[in-house]
Amino acid sequence: MPPENPTDIDQEAAVPERAFVLGLDGVPWNLVEKWADEGHLPNFARLIEEGASGVLESTKPAHTALAWPSISTGVWPDDHGLYGFQDLNSDYTHEMNVSDNVQRPRLWDHLEPSVVANVPMTYPASDIDGEMVTGMMTPRLDDGFTSPTSLGDEIAAEIPDYEIGLDWGEYADREGQFVADLESLVDNRTALLEKLQDREDWRLFFFVFTAPDRLQHLIWDEEVLLEWYQVFDDVIGDVMEYAAELDAVLNVVSDHGFGPNETIVSAAALLEREGYLERHASSGVRGMLAELGIDKENVLSKLDSVGVTEQMIVDYVPQAFVNVAALQVPGEHSLFDVDHENTVAFTHGAGNLYVNDSARFDAGIVDPEDVPDIKMELRDLFEGLTDPETGEEVFSVFDGDAIFPRDERSPDLVIRGEGEYEVLTMLTDEVFVDATNKAAGHHEDGVYFAWGPSVEPGAETRDATVVDVVPTLLHALGEPVPEYVDGRVLEEIFDADSAAATRSVETAAATVEHESTDDGTDDDEDMDEVEDRLRGLGYIE
Repeated sequence: MPPENPTDIDQEAAVPERAFVLGLDGVPWNLVEKWADEGHLPNFARLIEEGASGVLESTKPAHTALAWPSISTGVWPDDHGLYGFQDLNSDYTHEMNVSDNVQRPRLWDHLEPSVVANVPMTYPASDIDGEMVTGMMTPRLDDGFTSPTSLGDEIAAEIPDYEIGLDWGEYADREGQFVADLESLVDNRTALLEKLQDREDWRLFFFVFTAPDRLQHLIWDEEVLLEWYQVFDDVIGDVMEYAAELDAVLNVVSDHGFGPNETIVSAAALLEREGYLERHASSGVRGMLAELGIDKENVLSKLDSVGVTEQMIVDYVPQAFVNVAALQVPGEHSLFDVDHENTVAFTHGAGNLYVNDSARFDAGIVDPEDVPDIKMELRDLFEGLTDPETGEEVFSVFDGDAIFPRDERSPDLVIRGEGEYEVLTMLTDEVFVDATNKAAGHHEDGVYFAWGPSVEPGAETRDATVVDVVPTLLHALGEPVPEYVDGRVLEEIFDADSAAATRSVETAAATVEHESTDDGTDDDEDMDEVEDRLRGLGYIE
């Protein structure tokens, strides 16, 4: 029989055994807090009232490829190794980052069995104890899409229209079609969530919806956004009910926040204007095409007008042809259009800046001893840039050695757009460009909610960051926190009488090592091929 007084329960017996992490990509704290307070989001409001909540600070830059690995590993990018979707090489080429590039174990490696689905940067699927469905950057629904592979067959049969995501950029003039396609995407993602919930023998359930990010890049209209946030509020209500049935601790998190864009500012164009970057000379075939007004944008436009879409080129055009075309057809690529033999500094990824160090890059022209002085010059340049129309400061700049001290491969500087300015690394002709096709961009303030066993109702987090999720959940479930973890246990979220609050945080040497997913298949070659095509088209920078 159960004890008459709940306080008689042994504290160790009260330790929850399960954790559910629901990810909502790109959800900002300010919108959720406002709409929950106004009564529009009842389940978000329940998370605030019945659980713990607060801002979750993202990585620098606040970017999907950095932040989700930090959420799932508990370490910053200079330990897990990812600074963007692609990894920059010494010869100025770049390779697609895949799951194996994450250099620390993920939360699902510590809590087994696990159910993991649609988490960005997880392709190809790891052979975990449980089930995995990969997320953003999955090139196709092939053998690397799920683990076990039979799960992919089940999804194809039961959810035949399942998609990884939507390229919001293709819908710039078709918002109505975008909304219809987004509804289908979310419906199918929810169907996957419900399918995976049939499995109940898990310790960790980690599921991500990326639709908020896709939506907000294209549409920043609060009436439209609220309608969609109410859809996700319903999802949260269902997940809360499911988590309660299994006595699981629930965390709802976003990898970064969001805010409106008014102006796009090209960091590469600024470098060119100030003499730090040299563009490839328009000679030979490239020069002739430039004189005729033929560039990447109008080539793709002409092909699209006859039914040849950019995605079709990605899927079917031979890699070698795409690479040759990309080198010859003028465009705005931050690597292909730069003459690195005459360039002091260049950009790559989401706000990362590199000094062209001769000890680091094959065609580097900056002596390593001069790198600190060049960094100071560039920091002054970017921090001093103001909008010629408003006089507002445009950028904040962070020293790569300060925020990424453990990795010599890290960017030299990280540039962040302030307010309604967004940094662009593409090499455009003008420094300032109206944000006509990108309504909103990433900000640092995401969301954190904890609810369920051990959580103090109404608690507020203090300076929580994306690396705090792993240690907090491990501690909540009575597990030691690996010594290498950068984050802290958010002790302020726990009920004073809970085991998590009364037990000291236990640390331990790493008991789980990062394991390669390379099983002899061609997954890496497939990703290289897709990456090369995407790079050649400028599909991703």
